[in-house]
Amino acid sequence: MHIYIYILASVLVVSLISVIGVVFLSFSEKVMDRITMFLVSLSAGTLIGDSFLHLLPEAVEDALPGGGAVWLSLIAGILAFFVLEKVIHWRHCHIHTCDSHPHHIGKMNLIGDCLHNFFDGIIIAGSFLVSVPLGLATTIAVIAHEIPQEIADFGVLVYDGYSKRKAIAMNFLTALTAVFGAIVAIIIGARLEAFSALIIPFTAGGFIYIATADLIPELKKETRLHKTVHQLIAIVLGIGIMLALKLAFEA
Repeated sequence: MHIYIYILASVLVVSLISVIGVVFLSFSEKVMDRITMFLVSLSAGTLIGDSFLHLLPEAVEDALPGGGAVWLSLIAGILAFFVLEKVIHWRHCHIHTCDSHPHHIGKMNLIGDCLHNFFDGIIIAGSFLVSVPLGLATTIAVIAHEIPQEIADFGVLVYDGYSKRKAIAMNFLTALTAVFGAIVAIIIGARLEAFSALIIPFTAGGFIYIATADLIPELKKETRLHKTVHQLIAIVLGIGIMLALKLAFEA
């Protein structure tokens, strides 16, 4: 029963990240850019670190003889997140500007956010079903990614004409789909023994895709040397956080 408490508490914390936009209402655009790019870099590091230091080692350790299902599930995770991004124009534009048409960007952003958060719930619950340390590490990685994402979502909705209060409310409502995702994962996990073994490499594939196909290309747009160094430090810091968690859990 305590596992379910961990799961629901974690997805609720992740959902509450959706109101982070309130904190940044008084910040200037220049300060927002600096903060957001640091958070994007940190997010890339935590997603990569969680994938290679926590998720994949756990998946390989628990794999059936041959281990082919692990790598197929990893590939499936990469492809699934690619398809999600293509089909619903799920945007990970962490800067306050996006290329989508202003008359559609708000609704598309909300639809994409619902699916995004639903999968976050599945990912978090699936990780906790394997072990509490893995669940905590994955939750931290999700939170690190959610903060810049929610700031961007808030900016997109305001740009599309939503009032600041309504933008925050809509962000929070879409974030609650993570709870439904967690419940679905719990139900499937109780009925399908192989669920946890497959969701972990699938999660790693999704995290690797987000980090390498979305976040790092965004960072590559910055060509100034000192900014690039700052980005690299933040990425290493994100990986370091995941390494510190791994060492702490193994102690």
